[in-house]
Formats: sequence, structure tokens, C-alpha cells
Amino acid sequence: MRVKFDEQLRTLNDEMIIMSTMIEKAIQGAIDALFNQNVEKAEQIIGEDEMVDREQKKIENICFQLLIQQQPVAKDLRTITAAMKMVTDMERIGDHAADISELTVLMSGNPYILKVDNIKKMAAETMTMLISAVEAFVEQDMEKAREVIAHDDIVDDLFVKVKAELIEVMQNNTNREEQAADLLMVSKYLERVGDHATNIAEWVIFSCYRGE
Repeated sequence: MRVKFDEQLRTLNDEMIIMSTMIEKAIQGAIDALFNQNVEKAEQIIGEDEMVDREQKKIENICFQLLIQQQPVAKDLRTITAAMKMVTDMERIGDHAADISELTVLMSGNPYILKVDNIKKMAAETMTMLISAVEAFVEQDMEKAREVIAHDDIVDDLFVKVKAELIEVMQNNTNREEQAADLLMVSKYLERVGDHATNIAEWVIFSCYRGE
């Protein structure tokens, strides 16, 4: 009985890795499409969001089967609970990749007339968080997970800076306010991705705890 349970746990871990790879690819693709104003790539990201949703449901079904069919001990319950929580954050990251891509399509008619340097920095720091959170999960590395959580302050500080810049533009440059508003939404989505990466890291720490 335990052998079958361990096999299902390994399947759960494999599917979690598949989903984490999917959302990492989605966000990176959305960021690349945004700064290159690549509409075709953005539309591809939007279309692929359904794949992330399907993977979430697949993982949730595995978790439910583990809970119903087996009698998991405390450490197993932590693993299953963490997986169910993490896939929710992963799914939201996939949604934000699609959200950013939709704005990329919306802004594609005109070149960027505003500086996007700090948004690029924010995107890079957000990707660093997400990649590290995924690595922390795969490697079951609590220290790396803690580094992700601490890194969120950098993303938050950049968001405050970008927000101030764009609000000033909206207040003083009527011909740029629409693009500024769209870029502000992009920045907000990136900030939320950082929050979800933090949540994933926190659940990694929870799942790594081995006290009974």
C-alpha cells in the first residue's frame, strides 16, 4: 500500500515540475513579447493559458486521490497541502502572463513613448524570484526559498518607483496617459507575480518541515 502511495507522490512531484516549467516559460515569453512588442508571441501566450489551467486540475485530482485513497502521515499531508496551495499560485502566475500579453496586444499599435527601464528591471527581478522559487521546490531547498521571500522587497521597491513615474506622466502628459496607464497595469501584474513566487517559497518551507 505504501509503495503505491509513494509512486503517486512521485507522480505528483513530476506534474508539479511540469506546471512550474509551464508558468516560468509563460512569464518569460510574456515579458519578451512585451518589450519587443511581439503581438504573435503575446497571442500565443494567451492561447496557452488553458494548458496551465488543465495542468492545475490534473494536479488537484492527484492530491484528492492521495487524500481519499490513502492515509497520509503528517509529512505526507504537508506535501499534499503545499502542492494544492502552490498550484493555485502557479495558475495565477499563468493568468498574469496572459494579462500582460493582452496589454501587449493592446499597446501594439504605437511604439513605447515612455521609458521602460525600471519596468525591465522589475521584470528581471520578478523572473529571478520565480526561477528561484521553482528551483527551491524542485531541490527542496529551504534556504533558497527564504532568499526568494527576502527578494520580494526589491520588486516592491521597484513597483513603487515605477508607479510614481507613471502617475506623474498621467497627470502631466495627456498624450501619453493611456500608454502610462497600461504600463502601470503591467507593473502591477509583475508585482503580483512576485507575491505569488513568495507564496510558493513559503509553501516550500512548509513542505520541507519534517517535525511531526
